[in-house]
Amino acid sequence: MSEDGLEGLPQGWRCVPLGEICDIQAGGPAVRRNEHRQAGVPVVRPVDLRHQRISAQSVVHVDPETARGLLKYRIVTDDILVTRTGTVGRVALVTDRESGWLYNTHLLRVRAHDPAQATYLFACLSRPRVAEWLERRAAGTTGMRSITVRTLQDLPVPLAPLERQREIGAALKALDEKIRAHEEIVRVTTDLRATLAELLMADRLPTGS
Repeated sequence: MSEDGLEGLPQGWRCVPLGEICDIQAGGPAVRRNEHRQAGVPVVRPVDLRHQRISAQSVVHVDPETARGLLKYRIVTDDILVTRTGTVGRVALVTDRESGWLYNTHLLRVRAHDPAQATYLFACLSRPRVAEWLERRAAGTTGMRSITVRTLQDLPVPLAPLERQREIGAALKALDEKIRAHEEIVRVTTDLRATLAELLMADRLPTGS
């Protein structure tokens, strides 16, 4: 088996570098702490990438005036964000909710030339072997490793026929949605348990069924 695991592709598939089918751009400048605001335009950081989506729980904001100077770094629906530093290769798919947000210097933005390929490409980039491929090519010391735009452009991608891409992307997207639904159930139930524990320990709620 080759290092990239792309030998023996199914008939009709081909291997292309990611940069051939996507626009890849590095993130904007890191936002200084004194520029953070309670409201405004959100700025996505690596810590905000959770379960292959962007979490708004701890996202920071900048004022609209600052954001206007960073228009180049706005994300849109179906963009893919990839961590450039630290634990490289973690990914998240941008949804309608995050369209218009910004992303910072520690992330790379991948935008498919053909929007119809976005879900399939996200499925490709979210594979563990891709993160391993990027990690092997990251430069720097442990904990401070990073990848470049060029590295991500060179990533070999197994490209299925377009109709097959749609099928694969749709199947994995459905599973992702189920995973997130179950995670939300766990989160809400955990919060409920904490609330009930406080009420019961204060003898403010009867026990029993």
